[in-house]
Amino acid sequence: MIPKYEEIMLPFLKHISDGQEHGLSETVDALASLFGLSDDELRELLPSGRQPVFRNRVGWARTYLKKAGLLTSPKRAHFKISDKGLELLKEKPDEITSKFLTRYDDFVEFKSIRREKENGTSSQSELFEIHTDQTPEETLEYAYQKLRNDLIKEVLDIVKSCSPAFFEKLVIDVLIAMGYGGSRKEAGQAMGKSGDGGIDGIIKEDKLGLDIIYLQAKRWENAVPVKEIRDFTGALASKKAKKGIFITTSSFPNSVYEFVSKVEYNIILINGEHLADLMIENNVGLSIVNTYQVKTIDSDYFEED
Repeated sequence: MIPKYEEIMLPFLKHISDGQEHGLSETVDALASLFGLSDDELRELLPSGRQPVFRNRVGWARTYLKKAGLLTSPKRAHFKISDKGLELLKEKPDEITSKFLTRYDDFVEFKSIRREKENGTSSQSELFEIHTDQTPEETLEYAYQKLRNDLIKEVLDIVKSCSPAFFEKLVIDVLIAMGYGGSRKEAGQAMGKSGDGGIDGIIKEDKLGLDIIYLQAKRWENAVPVKEIRDFTGALASKKAKKGIFITTSSFPNSVYEFVSKVEYNIILINGEHLADLMIENNVGLSIVNTYQVKTIDSDYFEED
């Protein structure tokens, strides 16, 4: 199991107790070996997919120790234990936590925020403490993921209540927003027509129309039976087509995925949750309320010749 960032702080400080300069990558490797982490655990990423969880936690352990004055940074991307850090290790603490670090004034200042008064001046600092064993990035990313998952469910409930005609229009809007070619008028050529061999719509794969993708869009309560996919495959064959997208508001059983993997046609399956996620990603039926930018130091900028 990947240790929490607070579980990393004491081993981190002990690792650099030799008084030598250490780099982050070397320290991450040493701590990974100490905790006996597997390759899969080391590859586990934050929800954004941009950074390994363990490296992120080691980075924040370093930040908290530095803000408490227990280590220093003699040069960029390197650090060493401070006299204060050595004094702490002499106490032989069982653990180092954020609460433990509040004994240091510098750390308290780091964890404090200033509340703005109505006249624009700052009031007294107040300790800002979220009781969690996650790093700030983890807290932010998992909170964002929860908001997105809740929104997916809400969007899907609304989509299921729409009329069949509106659902077909929505599907085309999503595909156009994703960058598929052709005008909306061209994209909806076959939408709403019955008896067209199981094809609900046609959309160009690119703006020049070098290839055509056939669509099947069905509101469904239960899992889509494999028979529906077989019929769609037959419809593609009758059009001499090779590509198709089957979109539903429900889900697909394993038998459908197994069937699609064996046919010669390139068929993309989009279930209800995936459709709602694509709507959110491409702002179809949604609007942005707030945008938060998370920034970090540009080390190259501060590199002196």
